[in-house]
Formats: sequence, structure tokens, C-alpha cells
Amino acid sequence: QVPLVESGGGLVPPGGSLKLSCAASGSKQDFFAIGWFRQAPEKEREGVACFRRSDYKTWSADSVKGRFTISRDTAKNTVYLQMDNLKPEDTAQYYCATAWRSNYECSAPADFDSWGHGVQVTVSP
Repeated sequence: QVPLVESGGGLVPPGGSLKLSCAASGSKQDFFAIGWFRQAPEKEREGVACFRRSDYKTWSADSVKGRFTISRDTAKNTVYLQMDNLKPEDTAQYYCATAWRSNYECSAPADFDSWGHGVQVTVSP
């Protein structure tokens, strides 16, 4: 497992954009997937977007499709979450996490073993 450090959170008005970064340090990078999750106050943590190393494909939740894009810079060991057309309901703590088991689901936080500390995203006028 590798340490994960998120950055890029902040306060934006509705319709604005933010780009989150997740830097995965260390030489061991053979996780099965790396993903973004979020948790709003008094709500369960939910999957937002995920990058699968097996086929280099991505997954995103229906609530963010067409607005959020996950990408990865392998040379920098960094995963990004570009968030456009942000809505107040996107307000949450956003976490980066890696899955180290093959039988994972991108949408399932319980399938991810290593977590960053998270960054706050607040969408408000």
C-alpha cells in the first residue's frame, strides 16, 4: 500500500470548477484501482470516479457523469479529478483511495484499503 495525499479542494460558486489531485508516493504502485470518493455530513461515503489498472478504463457515478473526469499521470504517480459545473450537492469531503484486491467494485468504499486524509470541497454562492 502507498501513502496518498490529496490537494486542490476549496470553495467555489455553483457552476464553477475545481481540479483535485491525489499523489501516490512510494515505489509500489501495483494496486488494482485508484478512485475518488466523497462523504457529505450525515451521509455515507460514496464512490465518485475510479481508474482500473486492469484495462485502463474509468468508471464514474451517475450523479457526476458528464461533469467530473478522472485522469492519471503515470509518470507523476498522480490521479486527478476534474470537476466542472459544480452543484451545491457536490459539497463534501473528497478522498482518494486504492484497491489492493482483484474483486473490487469502483462504487464500494469497503473494497478500497488505503485512504488519503481527504480535502474539503464546498459549492456555495
